[in-house]
Amino acid sequence: MNQEDHSPQDAYEADGSAEDDAQATRRDAGEAESSRASRGWWDRNADEYQNEHGAFLGDDRFVWGPEGLDEADAALLGPASSLKGKDVLEIGAGAAQCSRWLAARGARPVALDLSHRQLQHALRIGDDVPLVEADAGRLPFRDGSFDLACSAYGAVPFVADPVNVMREVRRVLRPGGRWVFSVTHPIRWAFPDEPGPEGLSVAASYFDRTPYVEQDEQGRAVYVEHHRTLGDRVRDVVAGGFRLLDLVEPEWPEWNSQEWGGWSPLRGNLIPGTAIFVCERD
Repeated sequence: MNQEDHSPQDAYEADGSAEDDAQATRRDAGEAESSRASRGWWDRNADEYQNEHGAFLGDDRFVWGPEGLDEADAALLGPASSLKGKDVLEIGAGAAQCSRWLAARGARPVALDLSHRQLQHALRIGDDVPLVEADAGRLPFRDGSFDLACSAYGAVPFVADPVNVMREVRRVLRPGGRWVFSVTHPIRWAFPDEPGPEGLSVAASYFDRTPYVEQDEQGRAVYVEHHRTLGDRVRDVVAGGFRLLDLVEPEWPEWNSQEWGGWSPLRGNLIPGTAIFVCERD
């Protein structure tokens, strides 16, 4: 991934039209700037995102990434039968599709998102899930409020301080609570954001952690995404107070013929596009 080839579409939860006058670059972006950019970007692009991808996501389906790995099959939060009565926090919930799936299995989910417009889409679909507008780095819940926490491409790739998010999630989880989150697979940052053959050659250093930023004419960030290597992500999990139970790299299934930004059957059969971290709080 590099500034010439990458776009917001490289993020599963950040697909849509970028600002017309935005300039792509690689530069540092701190916590406040990243949060402000994410809130603004999602408020502006939520309509297009839901219109384009709503059918794939469904109204009450729990999908971990563009490959289409479904929680109903993966059971990364535990067997579906074990979810009944569990308090679950979904971070970066978008239109709360995953939370509705959880509620249908008897869980008590709360859907949290930074974007007011995304949560309006959640209300459009239904009012059966509690919604909270808040930053993942400052969770507005008491210690030990939840049994489980999850995030499908929400928040984690877009924050400057992922360890802080991990610690916040740990704080609101009860002992033994599971935290499962998916992000763009770190190896994707080395490749151009193209679904075809041109996206199969390394174009940038995998080890360059400089954030990808789109900024306006005044130099203000309108979109920010942060790169961490696979090792960085593991260290973030541990520093946040979790044990890593599993690292899932979904393979591209034969039934999935869609292209989503840089994701495609061609690339998905050769390199991983998603990394899912299954963690547990002591």
